[in-house]
Amino acid sequence: MKKLPALLLILSCTTLIACGKGQEINGHNTSTAYRSVKGLKNRLPVEKRIEFEVAFWTIRDLKKDDKEFLNAVDGKTPEQIIEAGQQIYQERKASGFKDYETYNSWQDMISKFGKERSDQENKINKSKADPNANKPNDSVLYKL
Repeated sequence: MKKLPALLLILSCTTLIACGKGQEINGHNTSTAYRSVKGLKNRLPVEKRIEFEVAFWTIRDLKKDDKEFLNAVDGKTPEQIIEAGQQIYQERKASGFKDYETYNSWQDMISKFGKERSDQENKINKSKADPNANKPNDSVLYKL
């Protein structure tokens, strides 16, 4: 009987330790990394989601090799990923990276991506509201 409380204590501690990594990316392999990013993104405040997503894919764009990429993101929190993305942006902007010429700053790029995302969502919501909106009007049937 004395072993049961000790076993329960050990199991509880193990469970708490395992739950402590819930705010970090699991970089065991690419599929677990992508899955944990998706989960982390859904837990972030709305205004941080796009910034986190852009930062993550900026790191992925820089580090083409899977092993190097996974080492760069494994165990990182969303804040650390955003900081790394900003740093990569600054380095690329300073070196004259062509894709960043249209943006004045990191925040400018994030706000433009956010606007594009909201425009896409508005377009999707409009088409769901009126499914016939995007269809050509080639019907010969008339509503009388």
